[in-house]
Amino acid sequence: MNAVPSDLVLIGEHAFPLVMNPRGQVLMAASYYGKGRVVVLGHEQYLTSFPSLIKNALKWLMPCSGDAGIVGIQKSLRSVAANLNDCRIKTELGDFRSGLAVYITDAYSVENCAKDLIAFIKAGGGLIMGGQAWHWAGTHPQENTLKNFPGNKVCSVAGIYFSKRYGEAGIFPVPKQIPYSWLALSVGKDFKDDLQFLLEGVSEFNIQGEAIASEVMVHGPLAFPIALTPAGKAFIAGAYYGQGRIILLSHESYMDRDSLSTFLINAIKWLDEDRKGVIGILPSLKAAHTVLSKSGLDCQLTGLRKDLSVYVCTSYSDAQCAEIQEFVAEGGGLMIGGHAWYYAQTHCGCNVMTDYPGNHILNKMGLSLLENTLIGELCKAPEIEQSCKEGYHFCNMLHRFAEHVYLGKELTNHEQSWLKQLGNDCASYLQMRCHNSAAYTSMVVLLSDIVKKFGVPQVSSNSPVENAKDRLMLHIGSEVYKVSPDPDALLPYIIKDRPKLPTVSKARVRISAKTEGSEEWISTGLYLSPGMKMNIAVPREIIRKNWQVQLGCQTDNIGRAEVLKRAPVVHERFPLDAEMVQVCNLWGGLIYIIAPPQSNVDGVEFVVHDAVQAPYFKSGETSVADWVDRIRQAPAPWAELEFENIIMALESEFIRNLDRPDKVAKLWDTIMRSIAELAAKPGKFPRKERFVADVQISAGFMHSGYPIMMHTVSATELVNIQEAYKNGLWGQIHELGHNQQRSVWEFPPHTTECTCNLWSVYVQEKVLGVNISNDNSELSPEKRQARIKSYCDGGKDLKNWSVWTALETYMQV
Repeated sequence: MNAVPSDLVLIGEHAFPLVMNPRGQVLMAASYYGKGRVVVLGHEQYLTSFPSLIKNALKWLMPCSGDAGIVGIQKSLRSVAANLNDCRIKTELGDFRSGLAVYITDAYSVENCAKDLIAFIKAGGGLIMGGQAWHWAGTHPQENTLKNFPGNKVCSVAGIYFSKRYGEAGIFPVPKQIPYSWLALSVGKDFKDDLQFLLEGVSEFNIQGEAIASEVMVHGPLAFPIALTPAGKAFIAGAYYGQGRIILLSHESYMDRDSLSTFLINAIKWLDEDRKGVIGILPSLKAAHTVLSKSGLDCQLTGLRKDLSVYVCTSYSDAQCAEIQEFVAEGGGLMIGGHAWYYAQTHCGCNVMTDYPGNHILNKMGLSLLENTLIGELCKAPEIEQSCKEGYHFCNMLHRFAEHVYLGKELTNHEQSWLKQLGNDCASYLQMRCHNSAAYTSMVVLLSDIVKKFGVPQVSSNSPVENAKDRLMLHIGSEVYKVSPDPDALLPYIIKDRPKLPTVSKARVRISAKTEGSEEWISTGLYLSPGMKMNIAVPREIIRKNWQVQLGCQTDNIGRAEVLKRAPVVHERFPLDAEMVQVCNLWGGLIYIIAPPQSNVDGVEFVVHDAVQAPYFKSGETSVADWVDRIRQAPAPWAELEFENIIMALESEFIRNLDRPDKVAKLWDTIMRSIAELAAKPGKFPRKERFVADVQISAGFMHSGYPIMMHTVSATELVNIQEAYKNGLWGQIHELGHNQQRSVWEFPPHTTECTCNLWSVYVQEKVLGVNISNDNSELSPEKRQARIKSYCDGGKDLKNWSVWTALETYMQV
């Protein structure tokens, strides 16, 4: 067979390859649209050369009508009809008409009936189309093949395009599953012409001002970045989807900026595609209407209508998600603006990729809005040639990294600099959790294979991760594990040393909680090993009432650190939304029940099936004898000490030799009552404070919050009574002081790092009996006097009144 096929480009959630050559080119594919199905072959000769394939395709295309349906066959394809003579399928040669179950055609004869075919498929009809576009593209060099090749005017609605690229033919085995290859990762179009049109007369993008935008992730093969920050983060992007086009701006105010008007007018015209149709603009976007009307097109404030050429809206509602996607797929243009960061902040614990309304519309189109924020800057328009050849694109960069892994091809310095971005994008993509999409499942398989081939660095304080490649693999390994259909197969490649710890079965945990305006962690005294699965029986009183189970106490995200001593995120939460919930965390961790705000339960019981006992001392419940004889030697590597007003989580090695936890409790009970006293609060905290000593934290030597985080090196200070009375606990009390600060009596930024020290001074002197001038060199009499003199001599300028200088004011009071 001398037929040279087209390489097919697939986008969206429904398209999947049937035949892929060794170069990763798709030669046959199938998809869904509406209620119907489509099979596309990369050359018309395949319609006659593979009769068994056509018969199988017909069965798949008309599962309901069975043998009763009529298969229409284009007049020029008599040989296809002849191949079907030996089966019971009714065939009819002729032009397309209504009433058929399936229509078989080449890709060259459908232009006049394209709209009818699309309606036919959408209503439940089946279509088989064969053809190639490379010859048409050669005879129409000025035309856009994806848009104007006749076959693409039909099949593109289902996410399948005939490209102008030659496909390499050959004899290939029939795949048992949907084929995939890292070689298939590529951008489906050269976007040079699009960028030239969109950037005509545009030299810069002025996004300075108060508007805070989100980062745009460009992940589809027919999506492309348009405007980027100096750091390479996209804030405007475009895409092809079906027969239509999209422009995404990552803040809705960008659509009404005069400084962006040249680009906006270009964008509206690019979306309109010279139809000179009506531009429908969401009625709330009146300022955008003013700017876009300068295009000379008919701009109207209206909702989505089928007769529109372009629809302009925000990304904050998915009420018309399906209608918008259909509008674009069938040829409409979409300009959509909005950000996702505020949604993420106000929906704590959400998955922006799956939960944010705008992404319900955009993900299928190869674009997504992320929770990451971008600072408004003056950004230069990209150099088009350079952007097309060397610019970052998720598909291309992942292809290059896979090429590096599988073939050993070295990455350029430029590509090395993109590895962090690639890791972030892989994580975001995987969070879409679109397991019914062939593109997504292929990506999961690819990244899983890369993990197995390349391995994941065994990060620790003794073996920190510093280079970009190791960071990338740590990131990919962590994220692909969460979505893998077989995470156990990946575990040995991600964590090689996993000691098998003894477990307890059906541990009963009885809790009481009365929360106010904040959530509360409730300790269980149990631990889950890395990768271990745990079932937890949930009391009916709290099911689907925003309660959660948390695995791990190390809640800082350290992803911004240059050097990593652990994975960036090592804890995970799961909703308690059923009577039995199964949970697992790659990195393991202490097990907590998270009580939501305004909860009130008394003595409800959880049953934890198979977990590891942790060293856990709780004042008033644990006896010293039990602690010494048994509990402190519990096998978990993490331990907790829970006292009257504070709970400490630290590695178990720091408490294995602790003989008198009751004395440590007495010390901290006294400290916490003194903290409450200075704060003029009742001695019993409504929610106990928490300390977590971690190998690495997100900021500083310690930082405040719930929990207060500190480095592992500080763990011994928490339980060493003698050292506390000798040298004090300035840092720990400083962070507890931060947690007591209230905005009504602060003077930010002057007192932010000042008034918290009042608690350090108070506790050091009143409870620990430590001379503050000896404990903190900044409070020596000489330095204090010099600081006061310097401030007074310098004109008592408020800008110089902060930290230690400001503390003098309070100490004198």
